[in-house]
Amino acid sequence: MAEEYDLVVLGGGTGGYVAAIRAAQIGLQVAIVEKGDLGGTCLHRGCIPSKALLRSAEVYRQTKEASEYGIDTKDTTLNFTKVQERKDRVVRTLHQGVQGLMKKGKIDVYEGFGRILGPSIFSPMPGTISIEYANGDENTMLVPKNVLIATGSKPKSLPGLEIDGKHVMTSDEALQMEELPKSIIIVGGGVIGIEWASMLADFDVDVTVIEYLDQILPTEDEAIAKEVEKLLKKKGITFVKGAKVLPDTLSTDSGVKIEAEINNSNKSFQADKMLVSVGREANTTNIGLENTDIEIEKGFVQTNAYFQTKESHIYAIGDVIGGMQLAHVASHEGIVAVEHMADHNPSPIEYDNIPTCIYSNPEVASVGLTEKKAKEEGFEIKVGKFPFKAIGKALVHGESDGFVKIIADKKTDDLLGCHMIGPHVTDIISEAGLAKVLDATPWEVADSIHPHPTLSEVMGEAALAVDGKQIHG
Repeated sequence: MAEEYDLVVLGGGTGGYVAAIRAAQIGLQVAIVEKGDLGGTCLHRGCIPSKALLRSAEVYRQTKEASEYGIDTKDTTLNFTKVQERKDRVVRTLHQGVQGLMKKGKIDVYEGFGRILGPSIFSPMPGTISIEYANGDENTMLVPKNVLIATGSKPKSLPGLEIDGKHVMTSDEALQMEELPKSIIIVGGGVIGIEWASMLADFDVDVTVIEYLDQILPTEDEAIAKEVEKLLKKKGITFVKGAKVLPDTLSTDSGVKIEAEINNSNKSFQADKMLVSVGREANTTNIGLENTDIEIEKGFVQTNAYFQTKESHIYAIGDVIGGMQLAHVASHEGIVAVEHMADHNPSPIEYDNIPTCIYSNPEVASVGLTEKKAKEEGFEIKVGKFPFKAIGKALVHGESDGFVKIIADKKTDDLLGCHMIGPHVTDIISEAGLAKVLDATPWEVADSIHPHPTLSEVMGEAALAVDGKQIHG
């Protein structure tokens, strides 16, 4: 017997469960089909566990530096077992919270693998969901008016770099390490690679980052990327850029050995372990897309601005559609999709207004256009830049490296982009995000009085610096 719903969500990750909650608020009958644990990659294999480890790394580093604050500590040691236990405890707490939200919203959760069926006895349109169970129970059929695909993504690897979970890992396996290696090679200098490099270096691991391009963090403003590299080098991290890893040279007989081509010559690298961090690929395999007219391009589901696929009653959000593969993006895409299917006329998402964050030490955050991108789009720009070393709270805090850079349209004074590196910038960036949403100008940001002493003062000073009016610089 088939169960009928207004909406069935395939995937209970951050995008999927947020969409389900919004749908329930609107009054829709909702079900989620999830083969693993509610919360998905973000909660169990990404955002939350990695940030828990980063926090432990930060506390460990700060404890070793406590004498600078007049506090004497002796024999500071790292208990990585307890670090992992804390991480798991944080994840469990949040997982229980998500489960509670499902009960509160009266959202049915099916623990199995969902597949989209084509036209059948259950429906003349594709979209019936067949749920397969790991224990071999008979499939359940769900017949929804609408389907939301929120199946997320998984880490990519490189051909020839076989993930064995012991010597060669993705972030999934790295999160489960029972003990830290003495040394590690990280292939890929993007967001995930840099966060792991920073964390492991703070845990006293010898880190080498091998990046194919000539700039780490290639989507960030060039000035930010250069500052990140400079400050992480101070931690002892080695960066090798413009390097093509040669997978056929991989050896795991004793740790990891591999060669990379740099400037037409090969160089060897050796470490205890390797972390492959070269992006993520959409989870589209075996979910029944072939039973529909849904279009796939470069491995990602294609949608319109409201996240409808070519099958108008089937929507898709999050990592599975590519774009900004971030948890908060998936959540808002899910809300827009649900409101659209319920005829609530939502506004399309302005992706240039979405902040991005990197939780390394120092932190990095940005919103809007980089300087290079603004020029490529034909803007005549003016730039304001202000350092944290001139901010009293940063000196009190003991972390004064970094700066805020604001890019504005010289003709209209509109804020085009804001880029930050330094203490707690992943929190400060929300002010710049709000300014972007409200189409504010730098002088309006500066006209907002920032309390003293706070780290947020850097925003006001950087905004003033756009027109050369900064007070403390």
